[in-house]
Amino acid sequence: MGDPDAVRVERWPRGDGAPTEKRMMRALELEGFDVLVYTYRPGTVFPEHEHPRPKCDAVLEGVLRVTVDGNAFDLGAGDRIYLPAGTRHAAEVVGQETVVSLDGTLW
Repeated sequence: MGDPDAVRVERWPRGDGAPTEKRMMRALELEGFDVLVYTYRPGTVFPEHEHPRPKCDAVLEGVLRVTVDGNAFDLGAGDRIYLPAGTRHAAEVVGQETVVSLDGTLW
């Protein structure tokens, strides 16, 4: 099981311009992540689960709430959350806006 205390959230630096898909994808790839783009409709809910590899979810549009050990993190455009391997978490789209997310896996 992952360490929920090792979860970290980062915000896109204000001085770096807009957090576009290309720029955020490049940032994750430079950190060694393989990245896929996903779109989630309003009302999408992912029950609690875990991944065998370290993960990073970055949001391009909308609001994605990721809950780890009872702590909710609302991620908006430019935000990313790093989850160690084995960290149990849930996620859901918040509000009526579609979420566009980058899903990074560290192999």
